[in-house]
Amino acid sequence: MHSFEFYNPTRVIFGRGTVQQVGSAVAREGAHKVLLIAGGGSIRENGVYQAVTQSLSVSGINVVEAWGVRPNPELALAQQLVQIAREQQVDSVLAVGGGSVIDTAKCVAAGVHVDNLWSCFEKRCPIDKALPVFVVLTISASGSEMDPWAVLTESEQHRKWSISSPVLYPRFAIVDPSVQTSLPWRQTVNGAIGVLSHIMATYLVGSFEETTLALDEGLMRTVIKMVDQLQADHADYGARANLAWAATLAMNGLSSAGIEDSDWSARSIESAMSALHPEVAHGAGMAVILPAWMTYQRENNPGQFQRWARTVWGAGTVEEGITAMKTAFQRWGAPSTLGDLGIAAGELRDIAFNALSEGPIGKLRTLTARDVVELLKPVL
Repeated sequence: MHSFEFYNPTRVIFGRGTVQQVGSAVAREGAHKVLLIAGGGSIRENGVYQAVTQSLSVSGINVVEAWGVRPNPELALAQQLVQIAREQQVDSVLAVGGGSVIDTAKCVAAGVHVDNLWSCFEKRCPIDKALPVFVVLTISASGSEMDPWAVLTESEQHRKWSISSPVLYPRFAIVDPSVQTSLPWRQTVNGAIGVLSHIMATYLVGSFEETTLALDEGLMRTVIKMVDQLQADHADYGARANLAWAATLAMNGLSSAGIEDSDWSARSIESAMSALHPEVAHGAGMAVILPAWMTYQRENNPGQFQRWARTVWGAGTVEEGITAMKTAFQRWGAPSTLGDLGIAAGELRDIAFNALSEGPIGKLRTLTARDVVELLKPVL
């Protein structure tokens, strides 16, 4: 177990009917005028928007609305919303949606206090100040509701990069699993696969951090079991609740505590791919890349890969574990090849060089552009 410092200031308000608490939660934080950021309108259809705005109104919170966030959120929209936040003089940002909406909200919160938002991504300049961020979660996937990270895509250069700062932790996150029962099945699957990939990025680098590794294994088994249950009954509240909490725990710092490092190279490859193809959801991309990445990396920490196969999938070998994972993904209806995602062989080099645009990737093994191409060829 390596030395570590655990810090997470986000208050989680979890359970059925908790969306109605958003107004009192915002008021308790001392906010008076929020910029409500949302996506394409699904929250109007499932009743979340009405519940949120009514609760805010009852608590006397003024609201400025901003819509239009899409998966793989873009810098251009975030910059527009920064301008709105300044002009309207909001004192906080409320994300009502999933990871893309939350990441956009974090970037807006930081962008209000900087001259050039993208410079925070390009130059890694410190982010010392941000508007308070609040969250009403509508899809469990990224874990952004309880972490300090945000990802944006700069479309002109096809760059999908991240920022992080302690000031970007949401002040509170409302997680009501019941509002997720209306999600399209593919979104549930994409979210779950994303959660598994987040846990594995650190878990597979581990070795002797038994407490954290056992927690990670429990989370992975829970995700798999809950998705299977939800496939049989999309409205199973118990399964929704357990999946939602596992997704939050996967990225709030507990799942990596005491593990010296992590390997996010699979995510870097997926980010490079979805920067070129914004229509590809993160979880769908990871459904294809993760098994290929594991096959390519399995000899670089063989004991831990073997443990993963045994404890998560009940498999005798790493290869059998990877096969079991691929079978589960296919059972859930996830894509299994790059072709399923609309990506051709001629794009592999572009994906590879884009993945390395911020510098070398990989902890288990440093991957070159050639490695990335070779890794992806078997899943064309």
